[in-house]
Amino acid sequence: MDSIYLAEISGNIATIGYTLAAACPALGIALLWGKGLESMARQPEVIGPVRTSMFIGAAFVELLGLLGFIAALIL
Repeated sequence: MDSIYLAEISGNIATIGYTLAAACPALGIALLWGKGLESMARQPEVIGPVRTSMFIGAAFVELLGLLGFIAALIL
């Protein structure tokens, strides 16, 4: 195969990786915060623990997104 064609294919694959690394954590954080706010509205007495869990969960989701972005850069 032609080396220019292979470079073009690898560039497209990297673009897909960047897109997934940005889109999937955004969806995860949106679901996490939406469900957390819904649970707080249903039971206001658990606002403290739910809020703490939401922040920890958001940090882990962001970490996974950053790892995916770095992996796409490396590979």
